[in-house]
Amino acid sequence: MTANPSTPDGEEVVRYRVDGPVATVTMNRPRYRNAQNSAMTYALDDAFGRAVDDDDVKVIVLAGAGEHFSAGHDIGTPGRDVDRSFPRRAGLWWDHVGKAGAESRFARESEVYLGMCRRWREIPKPTIAAVQGACVAGGLMLAWCCDLVVAADDAFFADPVVRMGIPGVEYFAHPWVMGPRFAKEFLFLGERVSAARALELGMVNRVVPRDGLADTTRDIAERIATLPRLGLALTKKAVNQAEDLMGLRAGMDAAFGLHHLAHAHNAEVGVDSLAGHDARSMRDAARATEPRPSASGSAEDAPPDGGAAQR
Repeated sequence: MTANPSTPDGEEVVRYRVDGPVATVTMNRPRYRNAQNSAMTYALDDAFGRAVDDDDVKVIVLAGAGEHFSAGHDIGTPGRDVDRSFPRRAGLWWDHVGKAGAESRFARESEVYLGMCRRWREIPKPTIAAVQGACVAGGLMLAWCCDLVVAADDAFFADPVVRMGIPGVEYFAHPWVMGPRFAKEFLFLGERVSAARALELGMVNRVVPRDGLADTTRDIAERIATLPRLGLALTKKAVNQAEDLMGLRAGMDAAFGLHHLAHAHNAEVGVDSLAGHDARSMRDAARATEPRPSASGSAEDAPPDGGAAQR
């Protein structure tokens, strides 16, 4: 495995720590609200692989440094790396760099978005997302491929990409995570859903005070870690298979095709595949159409999709 890439400040984009039977993988781009570029994607994959290979690790926690879990895909930070090649691990699509149009977009997103999240969903050890602040668009994918989600009371969730003409993020788990009826509302309105509402909908397992997020997640992880490793792996596989029998995998494939039809349409009739939107325009549009949340003021400043996003 490769060493974790660094931020412009010299910090690793993903931090890895093992404490007893629990490995904590922390996204570490807090300045950009942990917007996910490809460097972070492959650093996450390195960290998850490291945890799987360590026989002393029983449970993996995914966290985000700073005020927010993740504000989505990187569509505009100085670390945006859409034109960089990385070693492909999630599939056998060709390198997207140097290709044009849909040939590039489809290959890249099959690898770094849909493919990677599916790969992480199949990690044979239990995974827990510890979510605070913004969990938006691409951030949802990172939480949803985990087995459990523990949310701080200041967490909020949203997928506003229909504003770009795109039918939801690439890892399209919406109808299974929250049910078909609310999935439509969630996408049509693009509104922020509070942690409390997410709990009612079954999107998260627990909601805890912000200052207790790490301790509560740790307690759950340690309790799970007392169970047999193979039993946990087989239980996880059984539930994942049941979800797939309920159409999750096939539904994602269908939605991914529609997602790329939307990108191609945008590129053909507009200025780019994102319908001319960037992180700032998405944030401003959300502020204009939605009441300000009652949660902490810091969350108000999080762009609704990736402090930044190339899709």
